[in-house]
Amino acid sequence: MIEKTSKVIATNRKAYRDYSIIEKFECGIELKGSEVKSLRDGRINLDDSFAHIDKEEVILYNTHISHYAQASYLNVEPTRPRKLLLHKNQIRKLIGHTAQKGLTLVPLQAYFNKRGFVKIELALCKGKKVYDKREDIKRRESDLEMRRIMKDKRNR
Repeated sequence: MIEKTSKVIATNRKAYRDYSIIEKFECGIELKGSEVKSLRDGRINLDDSFAHIDKEEVILYNTHISHYAQASYLNVEPTRPRKLLLHKNQIRKLIGHTAQKGLTLVPLQAYFNKRGFVKIELALCKGKKVYDKREDIKRRESDLEMRRIMKDKRNR
């Protein structure tokens, strides 16, 4: 979904560990000028972030964008709720999905697209149980072991 010319600012690794991703959406984000400057410095934290739909608007909560030092009095609160920009039909689709029990909206990445706009990759996710996480770890370890064996056979 992300183009090759885009510059990734931050990735939410917790989301990949704690949730199984069902569907991804690219959306814009409503920012103030000092926030954009801070994002250009890479000062964003998506770890505890989530999105919620309120009155047909998608709002992003708990995203920490640090103060920009040169902005002085123009800085805004670092964890303020920010509006995400999606098409109406996408929002309606998300309303239908989030009405189901156990589905939530989580930001996966923040990046600059090729035109220089800040974009958020939002995902519709379902929380993983502890045993699901263990299965992922086992699968990852077995894949790594198979790669090692294949590499050893090639080198002989």
